[in-house]
Amino acid sequence: MFSVFKKKNKNSKHRLLSLGIESTAHTLGIGIIDNSGKEYVNIKRQFKQEDTASGFKPFDAANFHYQNALPLLKDALTKANLKMKDIDVISFSKSPGLAPSLSVGATFARTLSIKYNKPIVGVNHCVAHLEIGKTLTGAKDPLFIFTSGANTQIIARNYNKYRVVGETLDMGLGNLLDTFARDLGYGFPGGPVLDKMYFESTNYIDLPYTVKGMDLAFSGLLTSAQKKIEKVKKEDLVYSFVHTAYAMVLEVCERALSYTKKKEIMVVGGVAASKALKSMLESFCKQRGVKMFLVPIAACMDNGLMIADLGLKEYIANGSNKLEETIINPTERVDQVIINF
Repeated sequence: MFSVFKKKNKNSKHRLLSLGIESTAHTLGIGIIDNSGKEYVNIKRQFKQEDTASGFKPFDAANFHYQNALPLLKDALTKANLKMKDIDVISFSKSPGLAPSLSVGATFARTLSIKYNKPIVGVNHCVAHLEIGKTLTGAKDPLFIFTSGANTQIIARNYNKYRVVGETLDMGLGNLLDTFARDLGYGFPGGPVLDKMYFESTNYIDLPYTVKGMDLAFSGLLTSAQKKIEKVKKEDLVYSFVHTAYAMVLEVCERALSYTKKKEIMVVGGVAASKALKSMLESFCKQRGVKMFLVPIAACMDNGLMIADLGLKEYIANGSNKLEETIINPTERVDQVIINF
């Protein structure tokens, strides 16, 4: 349907605006960015479940996205002082994520594309996290620590793909922190609570440390820490738990830097907002002469701006998707995506 849309020259003086729709999990986000990297708006609404003991139900989150998609779009356009006629391309997260949530975002994007006769581009959520970091910080070729709820991966670009050089074998850092925080009696998300408590102690309690070559596992750490609840001082336990988890990640990073020869390092994903991780990473980079890049917190969390950014990059390089190419893929990995820009 959209084969008439040509590739765009990224160096063109003509402003190109991309509207991005993020809907991989509990966050519905809309962002707008142009081909100079200028941000026009980046807003979101997050589904929250009253009963946090069991996380959230995917279909409830999808229904939340369905009800909020149009109001959020209107709010975004108002804040950006734009109209749909000003938008050049519709971008949306098509992978990976929860199928019900992804489907709502994809359907909304297709509807807008057809109604307003706009090109459409579906993008990989994980690649979007990496690319928005480069766009906003000016980093050229960093080693990425991608830390979110379900993901903990050490990633480096090699030719036309992002390669995973190390990753968790069981659970992601975000889920690890949220699970333990819930065990301690805190609500969702619990990671930020643990991050604050980290600085309330320096008394380290020995906990399992599991690094296997370039990969790591957190389940043993979680199980051991759970057994120590109410047996040791809470602040000491949280400090030790968080410090151990991050130290494991940084050990893998040290090996990855040696292997890839990268001179830059960047944390992306929701856990990048952690002040404890930032503190440990600063010392790590200083000791090894590596430049550290920090992404603005609003761009670390799931958001529409990163989807708009990657969608625009792909549109400029490859043109628009056909509608049949916009099918969601809940399980697509970051290292399965071909990068042509």
